[in-house]
Amino acid sequence: MSLETQARLPVIDFSKQQLQPGSPVWDSVKVQVREALEQHGCFEALLDRVMELRTPIFRALEELFDLPLQTKKMCVSEKHFRGYYGPTARLHESMSVDDAHVAGNIEQCLTNFLWPQGHISFSKTLLSFTQLALGLEKTIQRMVLESFGLEKYIDELIDSTNYQLRVLKYGRPQANSEPTLGAHAHYDQNMMTLLYQNEVDGLEIRNKNGEWINVQLSPNSFIVMIGQSFNIWLNGRLCSPYHRVVTKGNAVRYSIGLFALPRGSCRVNAPEELVDGEVGFLFKPFDYEEFLEFYSTQIARGAVEYDLKAYCSV
Repeated sequence: MSLETQARLPVIDFSKQQLQPGSPVWDSVKVQVREALEQHGCFEALLDRVMELRTPIFRALEELFDLPLQTKKMCVSEKHFRGYYGPTARLHESMSVDDAHVAGNIEQCLTNFLWPQGHISFSKTLLSFTQLALGLEKTIQRMVLESFGLEKYIDELIDSTNYQLRVLKYGRPQANSEPTLGAHAHYDQNMMTLLYQNEVDGLEIRNKNGEWINVQLSPNSFIVMIGQSFNIWLNGRLCSPYHRVVTKGNAVRYSIGLFALPRGSCRVNAPEELVDGEVGFLFKPFDYEEFLEFYSTQIARGAVEYDLKAYCSV
């Protein structure tokens, strides 16, 4: 394993009541967000309201992943990289729901597959988390766009985004074993990721010196990461963090996240405002679902990962 460091990522507080667009508090937090994303591509976002959901969220995830394997395999999708995945040699399982903020989608695309008799409390818990995370994601996105003078694109980006909910479990490594990769090192290919985890750490982010930062989050915080799609939409203005999950000890790691994905048929292309005489378009417009189709063929050939920026670089 590479060298680990306990250095803390920037911590930004989104729990302030005065956090309204145009207010001094908003402008102060907006500066912090821009600086954190330029330096690290990620930060820790404090949001006290998530504590109300913490216990029901992780009870729901335990109940879900404790279901028989054949039951979990009922969660399927015709789209690439959706539905149920796992278990693998990396002890990793996951499930996802597209457009999870739309009323009924969690129930129709996940709950009804796993509990045909119904499970209203499960659906409500995941929907409540999605709505809370979505509010935070839109706040951060608005701050980023404001900082670049691109406010006029806010509604367009929201309309072209698929807000995918993903639940993940990383099982226990073998007793007395060395730390094990739960998720290989990679860049997220989406627009933005908001992850919330239980008390078991494991997420590591590589800094500019090549060292792995062991991310230790507070119970009332998310890790926010910029994906390569947003990097490309901003014509390379922000960085996307290279990260992995390493499992250690005997505890099970659960996490739940909101992944903002470019919607299929909505081509990702940098605004002209980010192009000038010295810096032209650094990337070709691309369709995210077409990229996933290409990526799936690479995996079939044995590739572990593929770089979206390489896929559409000029």
